[in-house]
Formats: sequence, structure tokens, C-alpha cells
Amino acid sequence: MSAPLHPPTLSRRELLRRSGLGMGMLGLADLLGQTPASAGAIGQPNFAPKAKRMIHFFLNGGPSHVDTFDPKPNLQKYASKPLPQTLLTERKTGVAFPSPFAFQRYGQSGIAVSELFAKTAQHIDDIAVIRSMQAQVPNHEPSLMLMNCGDSIRTRPSLGSWLMYGLGSENQNLPGFVAMCPGGHPIKGAENWQSAFLPGAHQGTYVDSKHTDVDRLIENIRSPHVLPDDQRRQLDLLRTLNSNHRQGRLDPRLDARVQSFELAFRMQTEATDAFDLSREPQHLRALYGDTVHGRQTLIARRLIERGVRYVQLWHGAGQPWDSHENIETNHRKLAAEIDQPIAALLSDLKSRGMLEDTLILWGGEFGRTPSVEMSGNKSKLGRDHNHYGFSVWMAGGGIRGGTIHGSTDEFGFAATEDPVSAHDLHATILHLMGLDHERLTYRYSGRDFRLTDVEGELIRSVIA
Repeated sequence: MSAPLHPPTLSRRELLRRSGLGMGMLGLADLLGQTPASAGAIGQPNFAPKAKRMIHFFLNGGPSHVDTFDPKPNLQKYASKPLPQTLLTERKTGVAFPSPFAFQRYGQSGIAVSELFAKTAQHIDDIAVIRSMQAQVPNHEPSLMLMNCGDSIRTRPSLGSWLMYGLGSENQNLPGFVAMCPGGHPIKGAENWQSAFLPGAHQGTYVDSKHTDVDRLIENIRSPHVLPDDQRRQLDLLRTLNSNHRQGRLDPRLDARVQSFELAFRMQTEATDAFDLSREPQHLRALYGDTVHGRQTLIARRLIERGVRYVQLWHGAGQPWDSHENIETNHRKLAAEIDQPIAALLSDLKSRGMLEDTLILWGGEFGRTPSVEMSGNKSKLGRDHNHYGFSVWMAGGGIRGGTIHGSTDEFGFAATEDPVSAHDLHATILHLMGLDHERLTYRYSGRDFRLTDVEGELIRSVIA
């Protein structure tokens, strides 16, 4: 039977339904930070950004600030003696515990840095050290959520997801937000890079960077059964079926699923190139080091130069920096794994002219106590969790290098001068990326949410 010359007339109800659905999809595309014609189109910053991309070194477990970037010589004066002032700690602590590591001043700024990060310290004039960070509680899980998602209790989108929502990605063939953690997930797992109530397309993509083979770095990157042309036809059919299913259903999760299929297909060519370190010259691979953290740091540079917006580099699964005992051996080993890759990245970015618009963040979820942790009446030669005051540092895009913001008391127990909250840190990061933290909002459950909740002040002293 031949097709009718004219399609059947739509009823008024059907016409309104279809028209309303079309407007709804336009609204959904806007929420996703996309135009209807281009999934993943670049968003517009609120003002000219100082940084276009970001790499975040997360030292999981809580590195000791008094052993890395916040020297406290007065601890030596009180060695083996009780500190004149103490605060409530999670576990029993004892006498003052001077750092077993030597500090030295570096650069024109003369900022003192521990021997643990002697290579990173060569770049201290490009680094702003914040010595007055504070968390809310001395526990890993809530502090990880606070530093990554801005809330220690409730489920909230991560920093990388907010950046993706606000700015989009510059490469349609790669995820805009990548989280690399060798050997498995950190504490709280994928919640550290979750999109929460933001559209699922903005969630971080996890990569187990302990592997060197691209097919193991990214699961199912290639199909062993279907050629690319056939796979494209299968995907087109799937997209048609999904589109039909979506009719009458305004659910961002459906769109996120469709986008994930499309991105996975496009990644088959782009990702194999981005993660292939054999394309780098030997001298550069040697600069970063042929280690897990050397390789993942070099991959991070390759990703950001291809338009990936935010890369988070985790230092190990579990809590490797959680040195409750024998901190001298443990911190020395851990720092040796990342000091050279960090220094290499700073040198590499600078030589390529990329450091000026790439923001680097280094830190953990809290610091550690200046007093020694005890097991009964015996010292464990380690330090307990300390959320009262600790250090992070930033470098690169928009950062005033060679500066120090804030301070802890003379022993390093608590922030006393210009304390900085996670909301302050996040507000500053968003500002450097061209986003006003008070204007970057998403309406959910009847109210407008933002990364910094109802708080957050810019750390102006570290902004160039």
C-alpha cells in the first residue's frame, strides 16, 4: 500500500504534547550546558578566566603539613615535652614531635620547604602556599567529601563536575573530567568525582592508572567483535531507540546515558592517542619518571593539552598518606613517588607556555598533629589526623607565585592567621577559571544550589 499524500492531522492535545516536549528538551539542553545542535558545547565563563584547565594532586590520607610546607622549629624546643597548648584529637597523642625532615629556603621568595619535596621546591616562586586550611572534622570520609564536593555530610556534586557544568569540555572525543587513581578507588570511591544532582554527563571518568596498556587503562575502549563502521550503525540504531523511548520522558539520566554511548564510541580513536606515552620523546618520559605516578602525571599533561578541563591525580587507593606510625619512613617513601613527577609537570608546562593558564592544586583532606600519636603509653612515631590547620598549595593560572597565605600557631596545631575553608578554596578556584561562585547555580529540589553553599570568600592574596 502506498503512503498517504498527507500525514494524518494531529489532535490539539497531541500537538501541544509534542510542542511542549520540544521546548522541554531545549531547556534540558541548556541545563546540560549544551546547545541542541552540539552535545558538550563549551560554556561561557562569567568573566575572562585566568586559567582554562586544572590538575589536582590529591594526597589521599592527609599529608603532614609540619613535615612538608609548614616548618615549626619550636617543636624542637619542646621535643619529648608536653605542648603548652593542645586541642582535642581523634586518638591519644603525647609529647611534641619535631619533624625528622630538614627544611631549606628556596627561590627568590625564600619560602622554606621540607627535603621531602626538594624538587618541587625548585619551583617555589611559581607556588602559593596556603598554610591555614581548615576542615570540619578529623575523619577521612567527611573531609574527603568536603574538599572534593564542598559538603561533608550531604551528597553534592564534585568540583570537577561543577567546572564541567559551568564551562563544558573543549574536546568532544574525550571526557572533560578524568580521575586517575592507581590500584583501585580511594576512600568513598566514585563519590569523590560524583555529579550528584547535576546531569550525569558531568561526572568524572575513572581511570586505573597502574596499567600501561590503553585497553586496560580504559575498559572496553575497543570492541573485539565489531568493526568501527558496524559499531557506528549499531549506535545509530540504539540512539533511535533511545530517542523513541525518551518521547514524553524529561529525564536528564536518559540524555546522560545517550551521551555516554556517543562519547565511548568517539574515544576509541582519541583516547588511544592521548594515553599512549610512546608518542612522547624519551627524555621527557625520563623527566617524569617511569613509575605509576610519573606516567599518570604525563598522561594528565597530554589530556589537558587536548582540551580535558579537569584532571584529578590521586596518590594511591586507600589512605597511603595516613601515617599514624613511623611517619619518617612512610612520608619519605610517599613523597619520593610524586616529588619528581610534580616538578617535571611544572617544568614541562612552563616550557610549553601552558603553566600560565593551567591551575595546579596540591593537598589532602586534612593535616596531622604536631604531637606524637600514642598506643597505650608507647609512641608510634606517627601523627594523628588534624583538621584544625594544614597546608595546600596552588600554582599556575592566575596564581601569585612565591607567596604564603595564612599561618598556623607556633606548633602547627591550628590555623590562627587568615584561616581558609574549603568554600574559600573552591570560590577562588572557580574565580580563576572565570566563574563567579555565587552565580554558578543549579536548581534542584526547589532551590538553587552552588558548590560553595552560602559561604566562600576569595583568597585574594594568592591571586595575581
